[in-house]
Amino acid sequence: MEEGVRPDEVQWLLDELCTRKGFCLPTEKRQQLLEQAPFTSVDAFTDAVLTAEGMDPSLHKKLRGGVRHVVQRHLATVRHEPQDWPIDM
Repeated sequence: MEEGVRPDEVQWLLDELCTRKGFCLPTEKRQQLLEQAPFTSVDAFTDAVLTAEGMDPSLHKKLRGGVRHVVQRHLATVRHEPQDWPIDM
């Protein structure tokens, strides 16, 4: 069962998305996401990030998938959860 994104994880995830995907939101957008937390799911957080970037998540499915993957992977690593995607070799 997927757990949502907790408030204490939002800042860290935003930093990861900036580094890994170039989603470097301005301070006011980051603050808005922090105020919206907790997010009910990884999908809800992913969509909120894309929306904050001025994108419609339904129109950017490939990009959305990449952002979601980064969020899910980093949450699983931090929470020591099993991974449900192939491991790169």
